[in-house]
Amino acid sequence: MGKLKYYKELDGVRAIAVLMVMFFHFFQHLSIKDNLFQFFKYISLFGQTGVSLFFVLSGFLITRILLSNKNSEKYFSHFYIRRALRIFPLYYLYLLFFYLLLPPLFNLPFTPFSAQFYYWIYIQNISLTFNLNGSGPEHFWSLAVEEHFYLFWPIIIYCFNNKNILRSIGLLIIIAFGVRILLTYMHFNSFYFTFSRMDELSLGALMALMELKNMFKTSNNRVYLISLLLAIFPTLYLWLAFGGFSYSYIQVIKISLISIVYFLFLGYIISKNDRSGFKKILLSPFMSYTGKISFGLYVYHPTCFLIIIYKLSSGNYLLDFLISFASAYLIASISYFFFESKILKLKEKFSN
Repeated sequence: MGKLKYYKELDGVRAIAVLMVMFFHFFQHLSIKDNLFQFFKYISLFGQTGVSLFFVLSGFLITRILLSNKNSEKYFSHFYIRRALRIFPLYYLYLLFFYLLLPPLFNLPFTPFSAQFYYWIYIQNISLTFNLNGSGPEHFWSLAVEEHFYLFWPIIIYCFNNKNILRSIGLLIIIAFGVRILLTYMHFNSFYFTFSRMDELSLGALMALMELKNMFKTSNNRVYLISLLLAIFPTLYLWLAFGGFSYSYIQVIKISLISIVYFLFLGYIISKNDRSGFKKILLSPFMSYTGKISFGLYVYHPTCFLIIIYKLSSGNYLLDFLISFASAYLIASISYFFFESKILKLKEKFSN
């Protein structure tokens, strides 16, 4: 596989995903008897699916990197070092902040290490699934899912040819569906568990194989658009009829449909003409910048929101909304330029 094409518009897609999650988290923290607020709160439920968009996008980007470097002598070491440099420093810095500085700020007791333990070794999503005694930043569950994917997926890419990789993707999709059914039957939440969300990452991986077959050319754009519209209708029906993510068997189907919607959405974006209006929005300075600092936005935004809402509230939720988002952008920008970017430069030493 030759040099990877850089899809700059995917920074804009990453921006959409993180903004959806932020929108959801802000309104779910509040309970205000106001018709406009209740409308925003209801709409914000769709923001939960931003994580699914992250998963599909991540599966695509990671798999195409792995495929392109498959013949490298340092395939494994360079991949894991680069992933560690991108994720670990900010992740563990925030954990220190969360466990050591947040408790006195909110006058809360310190979390015992026995409850922190799950977060330090990336098994917090298992704690959330099986109601163990873990305590920490709950939105980090998605980072655990991605880290688990990074552990075994490079091995599959390295050991198998494309045909067997495709079979592995199909198997993971089936396993994820089955695990969601099993967890629901056992009265556990299927939302957080690694192997109940693997179909989303796997569909992203499928996109990487499709790219090798040149299936994202502009002439296929209409096919992705029509397929996307057809997939949106049943997904919206289930969402509107049964609410957001739940613990019922409906969630088993919802996650599948949502992952398909975002799979088709990404296919539509990648195959779309660069001169299109929607692509210009994704390529706009604001969306590109938001995508650049998206990891920091994801990590810091719940804390920024809580501080504004519970410590510095103006008494007007719309103003608090603007201040909360502005503060998240400020902290994420400082983090990126004065901390993350310094470490990211080290990744250049481990390019294949």
